[in-house]
Amino acid sequence: MALDKEAIQAKLAERENHLRESWVKAMEARIVRDELEKCQKGEGVNHYENCRWLADKYITMLKENRVKGYKTIDI
Repeated sequence: MALDKEAIQAKLAERENHLRESWVKAMEARIVRDELEKCQKGEGVNHYENCRWLADKYITMLKENRVKGYKTIDI
């Protein structure tokens, strides 16, 4: 019985860590989005050139930093 209980607790801790890291990455993408908006407002007409690096970073973060459920761990 002790092994089963420990295994379940370890699995739940692993799920919680995975979800926490997933949310942290999603919030990082939100911060980059906010900075991109500030850059675009501040640069005005030239924001296409001056904020391109932020836009590229945000696009890659949108693709990679999605919140994923714990079922991806179990499968």
